[in-house]
Amino acid sequence: MAAELAVACVAVTPEHTNAQVFEILGRHRDLNSLPVLEDGRPIGLINRTLFLSQISKPFHKELFEKKSCIAFMDKEPLIVDAATTIDELALLTVESGEKALSDGFMVTSDGRFTGLGHGLDLMRAIAEAQAERNRHIMQSIDYASVIQRSMLSVSAAALERRLTDACLVWEPRDTVGGDFYQFYDYADGWFAAVADCTGHGVPGAFLTLIALSALKQALDKHGPRDPARLMAEVSLGVKASLGQLDGSDSASNDGLDAAFLWFDATTGQLSYAGARTPLLLHDPGQTGVEIIDADRLGLGYADTPADARWTCRQIELRPGTVLLTCTDGLIDQIGGPKSIAFGKRRLREALVRHRDLPMTDLGAALMQDLSVYQGSQLRRDDLTLFAFRLN
Repeated sequence: MAAELAVACVAVTPEHTNAQVFEILGRHRDLNSLPVLEDGRPIGLINRTLFLSQISKPFHKELFEKKSCIAFMDKEPLIVDAATTIDELALLTVESGEKALSDGFMVTSDGRFTGLGHGLDLMRAIAEAQAERNRHIMQSIDYASVIQRSMLSVSAAALERRLTDACLVWEPRDTVGGDFYQFYDYADGWFAAVADCTGHGVPGAFLTLIALSALKQALDKHGPRDPARLMAEVSLGVKASLGQLDGSDSASNDGLDAAFLWFDATTGQLSYAGARTPLLLHDPGQTGVEIIDADRLGLGYADTPADARWTCRQIELRPGTVLLTCTDGLIDQIGGPKSIAFGKRRLREALVRHRDLPMTDLGAALMQDLSVYQGSQLRRDDLTLFAFRLN
């Protein structure tokens, strides 16, 4: 409140002459502004610097020293009620102009003067209030991160139990993120999903909750064995949740890119459906890496048709085959001497370079390569990477 910033100080009335003001300012050298009151109510403010510069002009002292001090006062100072909040006071100060910061503002209670507020004290109060808000926001975001990581940790634990040679990296750009992964273990195989929702930070994290709910409902309804069908269900569910079923007329246009995988343990066959999220495949003995392209249509967006369908690709995997998929936070990261994206070529080269490492070490090596390439550049996006080697 403004009352907390009000400082009691010397004041004058219209009956005070400029000579008396000159004498008061001489005795109170720390006084930057001098309030002028009439019957206890503020009517103006005398700025020390302006007053002394005016009264010191040739013949001004002789002309004005016996006249009322209102001759040199600001007749329109900022006057606020003691109950005015700091936020309201900040806005009033901006509207009043820089003089409210340099001269100060007059605080009243029931119209009567209670004290003078100073611009520096106001700026300090604003900074402290903002710091307190930021602290509360960060506490909320930090706890949201705990919740988000806890939700994802169930899948991470299932992955660790099922796959003996795999790696999983999840690094939000901010404390919480718009990427997510899921892993479900079944008697005859496993299902995995890697997804990149629109945005990052808090908005992205909210969207992951919607997408995760849609994926869980799709799995409960259709099972894990048709990734393309699951994508269609998730897309429809996200569109419905965000009110995007009416197409481009929707107020929002949010969705996700993803890779859905079903591995049949009895046949060794992988079923893959991709929405702008490709697979990288490295067979043992190969010198290069094969890229299995995804469909160029995201899930859930306003311009994604409600009846959209994605392609399900069947991939025969041999023992020793390494498969990797990641969100574009890795591929699109800017770095290097030319400040360009890391790109798929560098990712393929890194995968070949580290192919003989255990998958946990391979994942760490890839992230180290990315870190070196990124250098001093800021992280652009959330990043999720999933890779495994078929035993």
